[in-house]
Amino acid sequence: MNKNFVYFLVLIACASERTESENKSFVENPLERYFDDSLKPFYHGVASGDPLTNAIIIWTKITPEDSLEMIKGEWKMSSDRNFNEIVNSGNFETTPSRDYTIKVDVNGLEAGTTYYYRFEQGGFFSPIGRTKTASAVADSLKFAIVSCSNYEQGFFNTYARIAERNDLDAVIHLGDYIYEYEIGHYGDSSTGRFHEPPHEIVSIQDYRTRYAQYRLDNDLRAVHQSHPFITIWDDHEIANNTFKTGAQNHQPEEGDFDSRKNAARQAYYEWLPIRESSRLYRSIDYGNLAEIIMLDERIAGRTAPVDSVDHPAISDTTRSMLGSEQLDWFKTRLVSSEAQWKLIGNQVIFSYLNRGYSPVLKLNMDSWDGYPAERLQLINYIKEKDLDNIIFITGDTHSSWAFEVTEDPFDDYQTNGAVAIEFGTASINAANANERQPTDSVKIHEDRIIGEPLNPHLKYANLRDHGYLELSLKTESVTARWIYVDKVNQPSSTSFLANELIVYPNTNLIQKL
Repeated sequence: MNKNFVYFLVLIACASERTESENKSFVENPLERYFDDSLKPFYHGVASGDPLTNAIIIWTKITPEDSLEMIKGEWKMSSDRNFNEIVNSGNFETTPSRDYTIKVDVNGLEAGTTYYYRFEQGGFFSPIGRTKTASAVADSLKFAIVSCSNYEQGFFNTYARIAERNDLDAVIHLGDYIYEYEIGHYGDSSTGRFHEPPHEIVSIQDYRTRYAQYRLDNDLRAVHQSHPFITIWDDHEIANNTFKTGAQNHQPEEGDFDSRKNAARQAYYEWLPIRESSRLYRSIDYGNLAEIIMLDERIAGRTAPVDSVDHPAISDTTRSMLGSEQLDWFKTRLVSSEAQWKLIGNQVIFSYLNRGYSPVLKLNMDSWDGYPAERLQLINYIKEKDLDNIIFITGDTHSSWAFEVTEDPFDDYQTNGAVAIEFGTASINAANANERQPTDSVKIHEDRIIGEPLNPHLKYANLRDHGYLELSLKTESVTARWIYVDKVNQPSSTSFLANELIVYPNTNLIQKL
């Protein structure tokens, strides 16, 4: 169906649901029809993130009935849900310059401890959030790893299933938290979920409105209320296939790219529960057991992509995914980390992957395959420093993967083995291969690309299901479990365990559990 016609139908449907007075309100705030009055004025719920052993970020958003220059209120952190044991409290203020979002870095906390928090403003209380600080010494850790949530593609059933769990240390979001497209460009119109604003987002207000719409979703609101998040952006938080100076989905008529990038960056920092810095790449320390190293593979240093593996500049050593500053920082973190397991928050696939299509399309130039010189430099650094227990966790592809990481998946891999592990997570709901091709054909393709002859280092692939990756860490092993939901085109409470794989220390080998 023509996307402009879909857009027209949506506008007609929306208009028919409102009286004349409601239409005036809708023009002022197109999201009012999504509001749950019982949450007033905290319609977007609460969130927490970037856990440290002694501190954590807590977040909320206030939606005032009238435009105000400043809003003030209070927050409290308690060791019990009834707020009988207050461990920290304080005041907040927010203004339109921050879209009335509130972010507090609460300190003085105990490591590896569950806390409860809430906000109060004008006699109203926010929902009660549950969060957890990072462990200083841990026997085990458990993370839910997610990426790629497209509001227009369907429902966030995966977020709902994660919200129900009470055994997680954190949720790690690897990017594509929102999608920037206009109505009808990339989604499933049959679900009745349409983007606000209806056009492609470019300005600061556009990005704010899109985040606000996402955070009014019950399932996304619930998962933020239940668990701390550790997040990184990918491309769709800005525009498809973003690099430092441009993007595939940015055209000259959309204005200056740096202005768009800065607007997207500002809205991201306003709406996500993260510490604000001039750089987004950072590490989260879980003591003796794990260090989570979150990379920015989009705007910190990524140079322009090439269009094919045959491009003469493909192996140019001046081309970079991370940029020199971030690359040096990453190397330092790898070699200086005292944690047993190093988890690398990685947006795009690091491992070589022959996708099994025509020769022109066998590699993805938006992934690390498009930056082979820097990938080889990193692999050689891991070898040179004799580093072990490195696990890349990866989003972006709307597919599940398990790789034994090697630069040369053939001769060198057969002789010397792998240098790291890579696990890829499915999408929350962004389109999978079998939403473009018949499921039986996709299964045949999965079997074709796993193992010899195309990818001997690839041990698992699922291009069909939506869900998340659960990663359980212990000193003696790391277990990866892929948990999927049965559908995304309508609400559902059904999920299932599809596969379990295990890695033992200092082996770089993936085994069936």
